[in-house]
Amino acid sequence: MIGITEPPPRPQGPLLRTPLFALHQAQGGHLVPFHGWELPLYYSGTGILREHEAVRRDVGVFDVSHMGILTLEGPGSAELLSRRTPSNALRGRPGQARYTCLLDPEAHLVDDALWMRTDDRSDPTNFLLVPNAGTASRIFEVLLQHRGRSCEIKQHNGAAGILAVQGPRSRELLESLFPWDLSGLLPYTGAFFPLSGTRSGGAYGGAFAVRLRDHALVSRTGYTGELGYELFLEASRMPEVFGALLRGGATACGLGARDTLRMEKGYLLSGVDFHGDRTPLEAGLDRFLEFDHRFVGREALERQKTAGGYSLWTGLLGEDPTAIPRHGMPLLLEGKPVGVVSSGGQSPTLKKGIALAYLPPEARTPGNSLGLSLRGREATLQVVRLPFVRAR
Repeated sequence: MIGITEPPPRPQGPLLRTPLFALHQAQGGHLVPFHGWELPLYYSGTGILREHEAVRRDVGVFDVSHMGILTLEGPGSAELLSRRTPSNALRGRPGQARYTCLLDPEAHLVDDALWMRTDDRSDPTNFLLVPNAGTASRIFEVLLQHRGRSCEIKQHNGAAGILAVQGPRSRELLESLFPWDLSGLLPYTGAFFPLSGTRSGGAYGGAFAVRLRDHALVSRTGYTGELGYELFLEASRMPEVFGALLRGGATACGLGARDTLRMEKGYLLSGVDFHGDRTPLEAGLDRFLEFDHRFVGREALERQKTAGGYSLWTGLLGEDPTAIPRHGMPLLLEGKPVGVVSSGGQSPTLKKGIALAYLPPEARTPGNSLGLSLRGREATLQVVRLPFVRAR
């Protein structure tokens, strides 16, 4: 298993490899297939629990180069992003990053993603879009089909990579290794920082591929709930930077810890918690929806919001440490089925079973007790408010 949720099926054909594949092997990475890529689940010298704890208490580094790396450049870029997502990119400020999603006409989640505005012009022209690995090619094709002549779309996987540096000591470590002043980089912003030279803050502007020749695009988002930064780097720079981070004290972390960390925060996992069958309202993403512009799926969302009564993404906490919720296990209210576990496992921080599920209104009141059908016996889970673990 990848951490505490079900792994995707092994794809047909050869697996893709990131620029750090040889270093993962040298570090003792236990490599597994993941959405067409060969990636470390954990490292033999540490393991999932120690990697998880490193991010909660110190600093860890993940190779997330399997995520889609797409750029939209040109005057039509903001209009295309605004039409294809519920976030209004036309109002995006230079350096602003937004968590968003791409929907089908019935408002079902095709994918969740991040976009970031990278230009410094008066009108928005340049954006970075980061979808999930399993849908990146599909998203690329959809955007190509709907773009206008004034928007150029490129996919940079292979030529560029991403390192996620996460944990309470992440800023301290990065500023000790590179000439960066990260004090001005607020949550959900990003900027280009030089890889050498004198200490300086970030800057905007320029084509993504050109700027990466001597800069890193640094964003402050993350998938762990801790202080953290993502470094977008030219592929040739990846081994050098990864090695410097490890020598500086960062712990190399794999997919297993990435999964347990996001579970504790109640974050969705594409392909496990949604796969074209849930809407952003059901997934609890209301705060990321902007109804001030036209976008694909808007009418269906408005109908669902007006009707109400839909199932909602909900957290469940167990008391019996031996009762571990797993993906697909039935959930019962007074003996009657009300849903199934979408993501579940044992929280390394709480030392208890945790689960995430879509539950109807009558089942999701905080404090409610639900039964978990667990291999011939029934355990009890309590509905709780998310996140399970708050950042320090």
